[in-house]
Amino acid sequence: MLNLLRVQKAPRSKTQGLLIAGGRVIRCALGRSGIGIKRGEGDGITPLGVHGLVEAYIRMDRVPIRASHFPLLEINESDGWCDAAGDANYNRHVTLPYPASYERMKRDDHLYDVVVVMDHNITSRMTVGGSAIFFHLAHDDYRPTEGCVAISCKDMLWLLPQIGPETVMVVE
Repeated sequence: MLNLLRVQKAPRSKTQGLLIAGGRVIRCALGRSGIGIKRGEGDGITPLGVHGLVEAYIRMDRVPIRASHFPLLEINESDGWCDAAGDANYNRHVTLPYPASYERMKRDDHLYDVVVVMDHNITSRMTVGGSAIFFHLAHDDYRPTEGCVAISCKDMLWLLPQIGPETVMVVE
């Protein structure tokens, strides 16, 4: 099992990155504002620092991964992630419908076919620390994320069985 993933900015691009895993270099998309210190909800920054990997969600109807060091939580219509800064469930999984603002986990695109929750603003939450910082699938053109780290489905299929709750992602 891989215990360390390193993410760094690619040369000449603040929104493209390189993820180093077990001697392999993987292209990744970063937040639209690049890597930095989070300033608040919706700032588009991929947070600098050391992040544990908390849990993994998967679209069982779309992705063939079944082996993982994470328990694979199946994404369904009732899964959401609260992004309402003043809500008691801010930056937490919620069951839909939910009365405050949220992001739907079951999407029409393929970005959340695999979602690994990064421990940014999870263990010790701040109401403006940013929410839904995930390690997920990238658009085909690797366009910027809203602050997440995203890789291709092919690379995720290779990587997910090799990471788990003991793995840390260092964003530098």
